[in-house]
Amino acid sequence: MILLAGGVKVWLATGHTDMRKGFPGLSLQVQEALKHDPHSGHLFVFRGRGGGLIKVIWHDGQGACLLTKRLERGRFVWPSAVERTLVITPAQLGYLLEGIDWRMPQKTWRPSSAG
Repeated sequence: MILLAGGVKVWLATGHTDMRKGFPGLSLQVQEALKHDPHSGHLFVFRGRGGGLIKVIWHDGQGACLLTKRLERGRFVWPSAVERTLVITPAQLGYLLEGIDWRMPQKTWRPSSAG
């Protein structure tokens, strides 16, 4: 579980990224292509070409962290590459990590009465 402090932003790097990169390569991409500080405490999310693998990097104040997740089936919902980055909420990141469409999540059940 990733516990985020208040004010932390989640940045999606639109398009696809070479998933062979580790923290140094992704940090360089954050710094040069996205024009952000990879040590700022914000989360930066990258998706591979196939869509079934994402990597999240962040600096938690003590060191660099790298999370990798591969879906067994399906693809991560990803925005088009019109803009370089997109900010999402931590709740939307939770949906994304579960493989749910974070842009418009659907409730699966709604109670019809209180009793």
